[in-house]
Amino acid sequence: MSVQTPVVTGWRCAVCRERVAISEIFSWRCPNSSDTDRHHVLEIENLIAPLRTNGDANPFVGFQRYLAWDAFAATLGFDFESRTKIIRDLDDAVAKVAGTGFLTTPFLRNDALSDALGFDQQGGVWVKDETHNVAGSQKARHLFTQLLHLVAVEQAGRAPWRDRSERPQLAIASCGNAAIASSTLARAVNWPIQVFVPEHTDEATIKILNSLDANIVRCARVVSDPPGDPCVFRFREAIVSGAIPFGVQGPENAWCLDGGRTIGWEMAVVAEDLPGALFSRMFVQAGGGAFVTCATNGFFAGATKPKIHAVQTEGCAPLARAFEIAQKTGGARNAGARWSQCMWPWETTPVSLADGILDDETYDWVGACNAMADSGGCPVVASEGQVRESYDLAHRVTNVDVSPTGAAGLAGLLAMRQEIADDERVIVILSGVRRQ
Repeated sequence: MSVQTPVVTGWRCAVCRERVAISEIFSWRCPNSSDTDRHHVLEIENLIAPLRTNGDANPFVGFQRYLAWDAFAATLGFDFESRTKIIRDLDDAVAKVAGTGFLTTPFLRNDALSDALGFDQQGGVWVKDETHNVAGSQKARHLFTQLLHLVAVEQAGRAPWRDRSERPQLAIASCGNAAIASSTLARAVNWPIQVFVPEHTDEATIKILNSLDANIVRCARVVSDPPGDPCVFRFREAIVSGAIPFGVQGPENAWCLDGGRTIGWEMAVVAEDLPGALFSRMFVQAGGGAFVTCATNGFFAGATKPKIHAVQTEGCAPLARAFEIAQKTGGARNAGARWSQCMWPWETTPVSLADGILDDETYDWVGACNAMADSGGCPVVASEGQVRESYDLAHRVTNVDVSPTGAAGLAGLLAMRQEIADDERVIVILSGVRRQ
């Protein structure tokens, strides 16, 4: 198989098993998903292929053939070189707004953190630092393949609008990092975007969104709404009115599960070249669940499979609850058919210093549970004290200017530290720069 041959063959719903061709335009959701039933999510189907990078610093070029987008764009008639050019041109446009394009981010043993947590030289904490990525977190990775999809459809002359002036608005529901990432990408191509944010979103985030010309909609909790996130409800109303879903929840737009895998691929190629023991565990913060799903799916494409620990806070832990119920009712693997039985909105108002992972529901819980079940891992519910300790520790010893949300994976490690041997190699992803 040549390096120019795409690897992805199509989509399949994790719940109803419906298949969707990779050539399908605007294949955001399972065909059986509806406005009253979002309990469906499309998964990527791949050929078996060894994970290799061509060495390009841009991960979307370096791992291009593994992207679902690359296979999709090929069906539109773009050859490999033309597909690469679309990536580079769009990346250049993003860099003009964000100050940086997409680059492979650091993944190294953090000696100071390893020492602080009592690991020996054979073990330690390896940190993947996403704070210098586009818009300051990993969120833009999820969104970039969605934007590539839209741009490729336009360039192929297949868009239902006549010109750019008739583009429908993009829409996203987010409390912070994803809102900033989506608005950054939208601004890069002058695409209008509605951003549905919580009523009490911090002013630093609002200021950034205003600078990016986002149409900000503050969403209060309304008594007449069903249980769940009011931002998601208002977002879904916008989609019904014709907006394009442009967020990081797989059930709303499965293409977010494509580009997010680049973070896992980057770590996997480093892991394969390391001498000695393999990684034993990976700690990933879990709000909506796409981050866990993508980072682990990407990493699992390599030769190693550490135990995956999705980290939530005691103030909002619907994924941990769903995992426990799934294990008791048929297993945590492929539990999508038991969605209503396992996953529902958190009953109390979510509260934590790590406010970026307070999603009422873990929308991509099926993929997150699969990753933990496949690896022998489990969820971790960190106490609020551990959330605060991880934020303080990250700033004291790592020199990464990470937010409390971005350090939440480290809180999971703190919660489990007594169960982890000193010679184990563990992974923590710091994602989400502190905003002041």
